[in-house]
Amino acid sequence: MNQFLMNFSGGFLYFPEDKSLYLPAAIEFAILLIIVFVTFRFIRRIAARQAAQAKILEERALKERDARIAKENAKEEYQKQ
Repeated sequence: MNQFLMNFSGGFLYFPEDKSLYLPAAIEFAILLIIVFVTFRFIRRIAARQAAQAKILEERALKERDARIAKENAKEEYQKQ
């Protein structure tokens, strides 16, 4: 079976007998997982700030639009009288 895997994969698969060789890979994986988690949290925090700023900007634009529409409606009402 082992010979079949070696022939099938072209020698790509390597399963060492000494399992202590897995330790550096496990440590690297853990470090990278922590880095990915921190980066993900950082990006989400920035996105939340940008969403809050966009909401403030949207509310301001809607208030300005409503004020402009109210002013135009008032002008039309005045002109009808």
